[in-house]
Amino acid sequence: MLVVGFPTGAFQANCYLIAPGEGEACLIIDPGQDAEEPIAEALRKHRLSPVAVLLTHGHFDHVYAVAPVCDGNDIPAWIHPEDRELLADPLKGLSLQATQFFGARLEMREPREVRELADGADLDLAGLSLTVDHTPGHTRGSVVFRSELAEGGRVVFAGDTLFAGSIGRTDLPGGDSRTMMETLRTKVLTLPDDTVVLPGHGPTTTIGRERASNPFLLELAEPGQQLPGRRGL
Repeated sequence: MLVVGFPTGAFQANCYLIAPGEGEACLIIDPGQDAEEPIAEALRKHRLSPVAVLLTHGHFDHVYAVAPVCDGNDIPAWIHPEDRELLADPLKGLSLQATQFFGARLEMREPREVRELADGADLDLAGLSLTVDHTPGHTRGSVVFRSELAEGGRVVFAGDTLFAGSIGRTDLPGGDSRTMMETLRTKVLTLPDDTVVLPGHGPTTTIGRERASNPFLLELAEPGQQLPGRRGL
């Protein structure tokens, strides 16, 4: 799998382009603020043809450029139905302070074609197979995308569910700390340790590394209890 990633905008949200290889069809994950130009440059550099945009959740720093990227390439956007309203009304996902910062104005719109993601769905797009896991907690409609690589190994595009050394905040509208803990217990800690995590902000990590050192994941283990997880299928 070819993975091209770069941070975008003021909040440095990671955008990813993924494809089976150079010169192939590709998927775009989380085209955030100021993402249009670097996406176009990556498409030219790697001779890629986009077929869809996948969104891990609806916060504006991850979806800001979704309409121009989708409509400009005549491709659909995929998002969980619980977060779809944020595409047209991003202020619903922001804190009061952030809303005041933007002057109660942050204009966005849906792309022409929007398709809805379902928990456990298998997506076969651009010659790639990805599984959708609904991971509420950061937002009601947060998801992660899992894939097993043809060359061996596995990867998860984690959005703002899991970071290197941390997790997504739960104090914004639609966030919930208890739901996040349940998501981490049932959807994250069950992944194999060698799963590479490509998060929505910050550097790449692995499930094994986070299981051993992430303070939020360590909290989920009772004294003497081995955290769930496995190294193979």
